[in-house]
Formats: sequence, structure tokens, C-alpha cells
Amino acid sequence: MKSKILLLMLGMFLFLSACGTQPYLKENAAFIMFKTPTFKYADMGFVYENAQEVKAEIYGSGQALLSWKISGSTVCMSLLACMSKKSFNAQVLNASYPDDVLENIFRMKPIFSGENFQKNRNGFTQKLRKNGKYNIEYRVLNNDVIFHDRINNIHIEVKKQ
Repeated sequence: MKSKILLLMLGMFLFLSACGTQPYLKENAAFIMFKTPTFKYADMGFVYENAQEVKAEIYGSGQALLSWKISGSTVCMSLLACMSKKSFNAQVLNASYPDDVLENIFRMKPIFSGENFQKNRNGFTQKLRKNGKYNIEYRVLNNDVIFHDRINNIHIEVKKQ
């Protein structure tokens, strides 16, 4: 009888633990700057990553000032309700950006499906222009990311330590 209860408890534990969030495989301290027409934050923070999601936080005076949790098709930002990536782009960045642009910036991956990708010795650059919509310069070099859209006045930097 005890062995059946023990096996049942072990089975329940394994079943429920599979539903939990996955641990972050990468954790980096970083200087994060996030400037849009509606938000302006810059300070030290952390970027956490696993296969399913990216979480980024900006701290000031030991308190989390701003955080993002990007997973699947949603972005949860501490100052806003969780929303689809498309809605987040429309409200915070630019509606003409692809859904995965913020996640790719924090993961240091190419944006806009690798359009105008130029490999450099220590990273890559992309220059993306669409008349009246955006004028983006995106650079990933070593552990630094700089995303700058001159038309929409958006500047995002992530400098991992």
C-alpha cells in the first residue's frame, strides 16, 4: 500500500513539475537602455534566457524599475498588461515591426528575418529602411546590441557584462 502511494506521489510530482516554468539557462548582468516616445529608462539590469522565453529587468536603487517577459506570442511589461507581440509593437515600438523584433534584440539575433544582414568580425549589422515607416540601424558586436530607429525615435541598447 505504501509503495502505491509513494509511486502515485512521485508520478504527480513529475507530472506537475513538467507544467512549471523552465529554468533560465543564460543569465547576464547588462546595461539596458530603452528609449521610445513613451518610455525612457536606462540602468543596470539582467537578461535571462531559456528556449521558451526571455526576461529582462532594469534596476534603479536596488528596485526593479522596468521588466519584460517575452514568450511565445506575448510580451508582458511591468508597466503594461500582457499583450500580443503585435499589440506591444503597435503601442510601444512601431506597428510595422515584425512580432519577434524585441525578443531578437534581447537574444542578440538578426531582426526582420535577417534582411540586409552583414557579418562582421565580431558580430553583424543590419540597416533597414522603409519610407515613412522606419530607418533602423541594428548592430550586434561582441556582447553589445544597439538598435536605433531614427524615424520613430526608438533607441534600445543592451550591453551584457
